[in-house]
Amino acid sequence: MSTDPSPEPSRKNLTRRGLFGVAGASAIALTGAQAYADGHGDDHKQDKPSGPDGPYAFIDGTGHGWVTLGEKDFSKVNSADDTWSWKDGVLYCTGKPLSVMRTAKMYGNVEISIEWNHRKKGGNSGLFVWSDKEVIDKMTEEGKPGLPSGIEVQMLDLGYEEVFKAGDPNRDSSWFTSHGDVFPVRQKMTPFPPLSPNGVRSFPSEDRVKPHGNWNHYYVRAINGEVRLWVNGKEVSGGNNCSTTRGYLCLEAEGSPIEFRHIRLRELP
Repeated sequence: MSTDPSPEPSRKNLTRRGLFGVAGASAIALTGAQAYADGHGDDHKQDKPSGPDGPYAFIDGTGHGWVTLGEKDFSKVNSADDTWSWKDGVLYCTGKPLSVMRTAKMYGNVEISIEWNHRKKGGNSGLFVWSDKEVIDKMTEEGKPGLPSGIEVQMLDLGYEEVFKAGDPNRDSSWFTSHGDVFPVRQKMTPFPPLSPNGVRSFPSEDRVKPHGNWNHYYVRAINGEVRLWVNGKEVSGGNNCSTTRGYLCLEAEGSPIEFRHIRLRELP
């Protein structure tokens, strides 16, 4: 994680023109997604927010072509034997050690629907898209704590900033948010604005994450070197020109207990 303190306008003070990169791209992505859904069943469910921006898509991973992932669809990488466990369709993670669990197979173009729930204030986790096989194989062989390469779709609890600043209220926290940052880890990606101060992260265009103890929904669309994130039904962040376009999907353990459910995906051409 970068701590570059270089100045950058606050995402909350960006003009509508500054947000066009995400808003305009969202319209294009939703048009394509809806066109796919029109020929493949009613799996793009519409909802209407109270704001002025009209209807948005809530894609829950049900419908033609979607599959639900379970225990047999994941493989251990560098976690402890008790880091991950399944019960009644819910995946439980202790958060320790710092590690990941990968999908049993690699994916190229894919849609992902997942729900997550931090069980402790200040929790940190994430979904890695297109993690490199060579890196994963080395991590598995060595068995040491650490995280892979890939495009990280971060899952931070709203209390993370408070925990981050514990003991030092002046510690710089401007380089992350708790609402769905998307950024490359040892790969390359051009992030959509608004951006983090160092220009590496795509910051979410609005705050939509619910605090720990509540289920949050992520819909991730990774296609043709582009990754886009919808948080609780609305697109907020992403990037394109990714240097890797095929790899494992990984779930992250990073120090705090978290639960996952309804992990679903659909492979795309």
